[in-house]
Amino acid sequence: MIVRTLKDCENSERRVVSETKTWESTRMLLKDDNMGFSFHITTIYANTETHIWYQNHLESVYCMSGEGEIETLSDGKVYPIEPGTLYILDKHDEHLLRGKTEMKMACVFNPPLSGKEVHDKNGVYPLSDSA
Repeated sequence: MIVRTLKDCENSERRVVSETKTWESTRMLLKDDNMGFSFHITTIYANTETHIWYQNHLESVYCMSGEGEIETLSDGKVYPIEPGTLYILDKHDEHLLRGKTEMKMACVFNPPLSGKEVHDKNGVYPLSDSA
């Protein structure tokens, strides 16, 4: 059994802050935990926009608090995000994520992240060598 607290993870190397200063992610469950997915609590900062395109990963995101929106770049559709909203990037959807207020999100990635990933210039997380 694995038991971790958010507080402990936030005070460790599991907390990653983006170079763009638009988000931070506390990676509570990672590839080395051998569960087949990773689980993160991500904070999207207020009044920010982040370009994301997970070409190598599928992600489900549940909003726990805050407000924002997601815009899919393939069709320009904009979806509001508020507490209780779940969005699923099931087609490697390229998108813009905007935080109107600070948002706390619970995120699941498949394949799992190893822990230190940050978005590259195209909004992509690299695929781990031994996925």
